[in-house]
Amino acid sequence: MFNTLSGRFLVLTILFVMLAEVLIFVPSVARFREDYLLARLERAQIASLVLLADDMIAPELERELLQNAEVYNVVLRRNEMRQLMLSSPLPAPIAATYDLREAPPARLIGEAMMQLLNGENEIIRVIGNPTRAAGLLIEVTMDAAPLRAAMLDYGLRILWLSALISAVTAGLLFFAVRRMMVLPIRHVVTHMKEYAAAPEDVRHIINPRTKVRELRDAELALQSLQTQLTGALRQKDRLAQLGGAVAKVSHDLRNILTTAQLFADTMERSKDPRVQRAAPKLVNSISRAVNLCESTLAFGKAEEPPPKLDRHPLYDLVEEVFDNERIAATDGSITYVNEVPPAQIIRCDSEQLLRILGNLVRNARQAIASTGAPGTVTVHADESETAWTITVADTGPGLPPKAREALFQAFQGSFTKGGTGLGLVIAAELARGHGGTLTLESSDDSGTVFLLTLPRGESGLAA
Repeated sequence: MFNTLSGRFLVLTILFVMLAEVLIFVPSVARFREDYLLARLERAQIASLVLLADDMIAPELERELLQNAEVYNVVLRRNEMRQLMLSSPLPAPIAATYDLREAPPARLIGEAMMQLLNGENEIIRVIGNPTRAAGLLIEVTMDAAPLRAAMLDYGLRILWLSALISAVTAGLLFFAVRRMMVLPIRHVVTHMKEYAAAPEDVRHIINPRTKVRELRDAELALQSLQTQLTGALRQKDRLAQLGGAVAKVSHDLRNILTTAQLFADTMERSKDPRVQRAAPKLVNSISRAVNLCESTLAFGKAEEPPPKLDRHPLYDLVEEVFDNERIAATDGSITYVNEVPPAQIIRCDSEQLLRILGNLVRNARQAIASTGAPGTVTVHADESETAWTITVADTGPGLPPKAREALFQAFQGSFTKGGTGLGLVIAAELARGHGGTLTLESSDDSGTVFLLTLPRGESGLAA
């Protein structure tokens, strides 16, 4: 029972109700004691009226009056005179005196509790005000045992009644909480288990139905989470299928490129000067394509291989990227400016850096070409004691807001028609592999600037 929400709530309800009843029980017993004593004073006053009517009464009548009033002595003060109205021998000395005239509640409660705890049969004196203003005060002596017995009987009846009220209240609250809270929570847990068994099945997504605001918020949050997770799992499956298809295509493409590489090697031995100039670039391009296909075939892990670092002249790498883009755009409307110092040497994986710069320069060329106007793509480089910084700037129209929001997210950051949005994602991943970063420095109507930062030391390299 203690391991369930409803069971704990039931036990706590019983405890709290009993605590409330105890807080009611103590003043109730004190009130019962006060009423009991006042009743004895009233009986004693009525008994003394006989003596007021006749100064002399028989001893037998006096004993009967005292027995009916359940007291030993009655003292009445009607004026300044204190008069013993009725009397009988006391079996023991008076042990305590209680004055009920304007007694504060705290004192009455304390005296009542002491009366319950004291089990001895004592003689007590009680002082109070006569009823109907029949005098200044009335005082009686009486046994404490009957008073304590009456208080115990009253207290037991209160306790039994409290226990019954607690049980009924706890039962009602138990079923109410079970209906209003436990069952909706079980409904949520059941949906969570069903969803965990088959997260791709949209039928297992929870449908909020409770009207309790807090539980409904929990159901809505769970529904949103399940919906997003199901969509992510579907996309993951599609990407896995796409990866398998790409691996197959890359396998066939590698065979085709291998044949093209053989023909390129034959062209390199040609005596034609134009062929001799173009053949090395063609061979390098085909070699990079073959390496890319081989990397794709090693598709067992969804990350790029670690970079193979070596020292390379950055100016030559930029020029190679520019030569490839000049071949792709033959109208000559785009000017490529290489502002890298010719003597600058950078430590990097040349193939991966060519892919990074190739993606950036290709995007810049396509952005300028989309305007139909001439433009310029500029690559600039600086170095400090800790890092190399390379900027790729263009004079294109700038990136649209939607593209800037999801610039480095796969399949979402493309800003050209038919683009996949993978270029910048791959470039950023390759930069992180070098321990560096690729960021968008600025983009407006005057153009776009990307900043590539590569650390000089080996400590920044990704493991």
